[in-house]
Amino acid sequence: MKNHIPGTERVPFWLRWLVPVLLVLTWLAVAGVGGPTFGRLDEVSSNDQASFLPASAEATAAQEWQSKFRDSDEVPGIIVIENADPMTPAQLGEMAELKTRLAELKLGSAVIGPIPSEDGRAVQFVAPIDSSGELKEAVKELRDTVAEAAPDGMQTYVTGPAGLAADLTAAFAGIDGILLLVALGAVFVILLIVYRSLLLPIVVLLTSVFALCAAILLVFGMAKAGWIQLNGQSQGILSILVIGAATDYALLFVARFREALTHTTNRTAAVLKAWKASFEPILASGATVIIALLCLLFSDLNSNKALGPVAAAGILCSLFAALTLLPALMALFGRAAFWPFRPKLVPAGEREPELVTGLEGQKGLWRATGSLVSRRPRIIWVGSVLLLVLAAGGLLQLKANGVPQTDVILTASNAVDGQDALARHFDAGSGSPAVVVADESKAADVLDTVKSADGVGEAYLLAPGSVPITGAPGTPADPDVRDGKVLINATLNSAADSLEAEEAVKELRTNVRDVDPGALVGGVTATALDTNTTAQRDLVIIIPVVLVVILFILMLLLRSVVAPVLLVLSVVLSYAAAMGVSALVFNNIFGFSGADATVPLFGFVFLVALGVDYNIFLMSRVREESLKHGTRPGILRGLGVTGGVITSAGVVLAATFAALGVIPIMFLVQLAFIVAFGVLLDTVLVRSLLVPALAYDLGAKIWWPSKLGRGLPAGPAQQAQHIPKHSAEEEPAAEAAR
Repeated sequence: MKNHIPGTERVPFWLRWLVPVLLVLTWLAVAGVGGPTFGRLDEVSSNDQASFLPASAEATAAQEWQSKFRDSDEVPGIIVIENADPMTPAQLGEMAELKTRLAELKLGSAVIGPIPSEDGRAVQFVAPIDSSGELKEAVKELRDTVAEAAPDGMQTYVTGPAGLAADLTAAFAGIDGILLLVALGAVFVILLIVYRSLLLPIVVLLTSVFALCAAILLVFGMAKAGWIQLNGQSQGILSILVIGAATDYALLFVARFREALTHTTNRTAAVLKAWKASFEPILASGATVIIALLCLLFSDLNSNKALGPVAAAGILCSLFAALTLLPALMALFGRAAFWPFRPKLVPAGEREPELVTGLEGQKGLWRATGSLVSRRPRIIWVGSVLLLVLAAGGLLQLKANGVPQTDVILTASNAVDGQDALARHFDAGSGSPAVVVADESKAADVLDTVKSADGVGEAYLLAPGSVPITGAPGTPADPDVRDGKVLINATLNSAADSLEAEEAVKELRTNVRDVDPGALVGGVTATALDTNTTAQRDLVIIIPVVLVVILFILMLLLRSVVAPVLLVLSVVLSYAAAMGVSALVFNNIFGFSGADATVPLFGFVFLVALGVDYNIFLMSRVREESLKHGTRPGILRGLGVTGGVITSAGVVLAATFAALGVIPIMFLVQLAFIVAFGVLLDTVLVRSLLVPALAYDLGAKIWWPSKLGRGLPAGPAQQAQHIPKHSAEEEPAAEAAR
């Protein structure tokens, strides 16, 4: 006789077949539309500087004024031709001929140059490029032409805003293909090892891929409507986050489904039971991450604001896929999904063993872990805390105050090499001047102030018809005037991405406001300075908001105050430890010059939100078991039955984020390491040892002020929580007594 779950013995046809088939067909339709949209994201994506700037910073306001001085959408490309020895008159003559060839390309307005360096070993051209077309292709054409026309033995570079933008776009090129293939390949291998099944890993991956298709469709629509600003950075994180989160949720559901199949032969009834058991933790987990990500909307950095809703949309689609598509597929495949190791029906008498210690029925690693936790809980959680505090000490070496623009791209870059050549032969700040926007009536006085400022090599008013960044000098009597404002270019003595240049900009801002209170100072250096300042402000504002939101959700889920507070403290400590170790690795192993100013915030949002996920999976099951068996047995039982699935989920998420490392952008490589290491740390140490040991030490107090925290009515199962802790020798006897 078949065994069925009480109340579900008769499952109607529409629930067994019609609903699952309709759900699968609906998701197939979504994937059919969303899949091709993946290749169209470039239509609504931008990697220009405006997509990363602080929204209300002075540098952003200055850039908006610069755009008013443009008569076309042109971006300057700085051409540098370098020779080992001083150039001869004949070679300089060839440089003049090169200008004619550059003009024939018709990439933009008139080419400026050649401008020889003081040492005679280099010349510089300024070639404005119309950015309304394909900037990457235009820069490639320019590089090919310069390399072909330059005399033998000379090095040629195309750098400046156009060259750097083109190389940045090229670095992000792997997001559409390589990143996705690496992430999916890594997840597939892990799932094969976890499930030892051929079909189930494919089903889980299909859930993740369909969730990604839905997310892409949603994000594309929002970007097309102008609701969000999409860039390569948020696009890459979206793919990784959806695959990782959807797979994590799928692992939890599949674990519950496998467990239900040991109680019934009815696959639909098993799906319903698994859905009911996993709905609350999956929903709480997804809601936690979504709300934490939406807290990025409080940021003043455009890059942060862009990522918040993009990533939240991805988690939302992952949530829906895990709770609709995956159950439908499981309802159709049933036990066949687990072939060749199909779950076997467990005799009714063995399904719900009465627990004494909580270790009954467990084997292997998780029985040993539970036994260790029950014998020495205080030593374990105190030792874990001390280890995390020690790792967090590395935070003192974290240099998250921005990195030079030339260090952002980790692979070979003609533009980066060109910036170095530019600094060798011209003023260090050449090609990336500070830009001062001043009132027309005070133009002469502001210009004199800028020229006399420390750290400024030269300064000039922009002439009519010039390119705003590297245009020709004008005179105080005849500057280019737009809406009553003039533009002053100030070449700094220090490299634009140096600390010395930032100090020069700070002093320049103070000095020019004494003459013109409404003056603005922008440019590359000012943008970096304002970005770092804004990032520090965001940390102070967003971190407390995220913690309060997560704490509130945990309180609703666990019906407790003590447990949520301890869980939040544990993931914060885990985050600090991950950042500390990451700082040591970045400085001493990878040899990075520093870290992007937004790295600590992004690391916090992902690690805290995702780290809480695993505690939600653990403690929701612990609470369920505690209601049946008592708190301490419930802790060991919950740890044992969730140990494998949560560890697998952590490894999957770490692997997917590690895949970000294939994109040669320093920010993404750093984020990949921080999240991958942090998730593993949280999964292995915090969730497996620290949280269970601390909860076991506190006992029923962990659930205060709920009824569970005050003790349940007397009964064999409930009284178990008051049984003294057993030693290793006493455990077998306790089980025998049962």
